[in-house]
Amino acid sequence: MQLKSAVPLSTEASSERGTSPGGASGIREALLNAPILPTLLKLAVPTTVVLVAQAFVGVVETWYVSFLGTDALAGVSLVFPIFMLMTMMSNGGIGSGVASAVARATGANRKEDADALVWHAVVMGLGLGLASTVLAWLFGPALYRALGGAEGALEAAVRYSNYLFAGAIPFWVVNLLAAALRGAGNVKLPATVTLAGAGILVVISPVLIFGAGPLPALGIAGAGLAMVLFYLGASLWLLRHLASGRTSLRLAPVRLEARLIRDILRVGLPTALSAVQPNLTVIIVTGAVGLFGVEALAGYGIAARLDYLLVPLLFGLGTAVLTMVGTNAGAGNWERARRTAWVGAWLGFGVAGSIGLLAAVAPNAWLHFFSKDAAVLAPGVTYLRIVAPFYGLLGLGFVLGFAAQGVARVFWPVLAGTARMVIAAGVGWVAVVYFGAGLPMLFALVSAALVAFAGVTVAATLAGAIFREGPK
Repeated sequence: MQLKSAVPLSTEASSERGTSPGGASGIREALLNAPILPTLLKLAVPTTVVLVAQAFVGVVETWYVSFLGTDALAGVSLVFPIFMLMTMMSNGGIGSGVASAVARATGANRKEDADALVWHAVVMGLGLGLASTVLAWLFGPALYRALGGAEGALEAAVRYSNYLFAGAIPFWVVNLLAAALRGAGNVKLPATVTLAGAGILVVISPVLIFGAGPLPALGIAGAGLAMVLFYLGASLWLLRHLASGRTSLRLAPVRLEARLIRDILRVGLPTALSAVQPNLTVIIVTGAVGLFGVEALAGYGIAARLDYLLVPLLFGLGTAVLTMVGTNAGAGNWERARRTAWVGAWLGFGVAGSIGLLAAVAPNAWLHFFSKDAAVLAPGVTYLRIVAPFYGLLGLGFVLGFAAQGVARVFWPVLAGTARMVIAAGVGWVAVVYFGAGLPMLFALVSAALVAFAGVTVAATLAGAIFREGPK
């Protein structure tokens, strides 16, 4: 039976100071018993606001770069899906594995395991960050060339990428630590760090790009360097704060345990594949668009950036759903876990769908922020009018996928992502390269892929393939 009242999530503040022994348990009680929609919003809003601010910083940075010319704008468009691949793998891939493991440990009252998972997250962040840097430096130039980059656009992409991925280690550490905190129901700390850093980034980015006083203008490299400085500072602050014992989770070196690594990776690896799929889809679609010229590439790049702006909105909601679903599953409360998933999913449908309809009706309201060039605007308008009306289905499938991560059953969301990738990237590439399809047909296939993505996830959830009691 569900209680009519519960300790509110605001008890998180006392647990942060370490002065209330009931603070962490108060958060757990709210996750298990408080009304679903208000509790979801309390978890989702801080993360969403900050991630939207962070995404807005990326938009502003693109605006700064647009003053460097079309080649620079196209170069950023080539690198952006690769950077977002790392973002989604660290936040929504391995990060979801960390958050799910922490949430289930918290729900089952396994405090020592929850703390130990934080150290495991740091170690994994170091290794995965180093791998990201090496791979980007070694294979980035060939990849950007394959995606249609040439001459000035290719040179800009490589220069931006080399600086940006130099900060991959602190980037991974920040995102995995934030995931651990969110899994424990602590959304305020990672939100505060990211929001403060975003404000600083807006200031230092133009200084590094255009120069100021004795500081030289670094051009597009300055945009990458600004991101590195932000994540380096954020990682050092989070590590110090978590080690101090002032949070509901504590960071301290422990012996690495195979069972905890497995607990992270059984969700993290399949979910990382799910993170790869949409980004690989965008990369291949970007390559197909690149066949139509640099203006088409730039126009598609700024239009598709709106897709990525939806990710913070949906990610904030999705991580809230993951935390509540995982905590309730850990406590054996499966009916509440199921209801939480659907409440979050329909909320995601409404938010993303509303944005999509606005973008389809008035695409230039978004596109004019970046360019007034008619040759650049035309493909962007075509994309938003065809694809944006289907954003609601993206929101629905996205949030249900996070709910599945909370109970460590991710086969069907991965299959849904595969269907999306096959239709948009596979069929889309074949249609353009072998059958001479134009941009409207390519973008129509991107829309069809979103229909398949939502359809598979919804069907699996309704069929009971995700929310069933028993071994995970």
